[in-house]
Amino acid sequence: MTHRCRGCAKTALVPVLDLGAVPAADHFPPRDAPVAATESGHPLRMDRCAACGLAQLADDDTVTAEPRGIEPLALRDQAAEAVRLVHAAGMLRGSTVTEFGSPHGGTWLPLLAEHGFTENTGEPADVVLDCFGIMHEPDQRAAFAARAAATAPDGVLLVQYHSLATIVTQGQWNALRHGHFAYYSLSALRTLLRAAGMSVVTAWEFDLYGGTVLLAVRHGDHTPDATIDSLLVAEADALSAAAELQQTVDRHVRALRGWLDAGATQGRRVYAYGAASRAVALLSMAGAHRGLLAGVADAAPGKQGCRMPGTDVPIISPAELVAAEPDVVLLTLPDLLAEVSAALPELDGRWMIDDPAGPRNRDRHGKTVG
Repeated sequence: MTHRCRGCAKTALVPVLDLGAVPAADHFPPRDAPVAATESGHPLRMDRCAACGLAQLADDDTVTAEPRGIEPLALRDQAAEAVRLVHAAGMLRGSTVTEFGSPHGGTWLPLLAEHGFTENTGEPADVVLDCFGIMHEPDQRAAFAARAAATAPDGVLLVQYHSLATIVTQGQWNALRHGHFAYYSLSALRTLLRAAGMSVVTAWEFDLYGGTVLLAVRHGDHTPDATIDSLLVAEADALSAAAELQQTVDRHVRALRGWLDAGATQGRRVYAYGAASRAVALLSMAGAHRGLLAGVADAAPGKQGCRMPGTDVPIISPAELVAAEPDVVLLTLPDLLAEVSAALPELDGRWMIDDPAGPRNRDRHGKTVG
């Protein structure tokens, strides 16, 4: 079967990252369900279009109901800061707002309500929001057209995305997952938006997930400000190393397995925190099992009582994690460090941050310990 780009429909697709067959990112089986060999049989590959530059999920044979997670404090804080910056730039004009939500949860609507905006019920809105939502759309061209149609002629479309440049430079290969159909560079986004009759006017960068970008987009042709040129230059330099992402996978998996084996040899009680989608492929590929990793804690009730896909490692509550008195806890999402450190002070000094070079010890302020 010939694959076509999800953005421009051309066939010039080049593989960037291939994880082979892994578990579905959103299927968390019951804790006591046997681990079937077929559970880790879903191909996972990222292609990049040579024509428009869009990085994308090659195929997705998974059909799962994504369990709703708990919105992290870091995400809420960043949303509030983003709205403040957009308001300061004079771009929150009008009175109506439409939000294209993400299945991961979270909303900016209460923040916009504080500025006098009410949710729109059908007509094009003055402000249209998409925070990590559009990447879940298999047909990217149609998705951008829908958001353009939802934006009033003089309105603004705000699109936030996890930067492909960040994924490459920080070796975040496990950002690739089923259900995420696109991985954005600014250059590819500008092409997609132009096809929808819109253009990027400015952008803001945030530290969330190692590097996210919020774009302000308007109908018609507009000259972007200097922020856009700066981002494009830095992005081109970062993406020149995209081929190295595949090599990072093997290093990361080996480093984690070595750390888990060492913990077992030393008799340490090793747990993890964060049953996130990016931990699914990593733990499965590293061959994690209860003899190496006793459990993964997560605040989402829908995941507790299940196990990590492709492994027999149970998902437990934060309270169960504290009661287990672990020697070390691997944090699969570094952005959660401040939040979980404050919520679980009993675990001070035991946090290890997952990293492609191997788990690293951090205190609640993110500083290296020891």
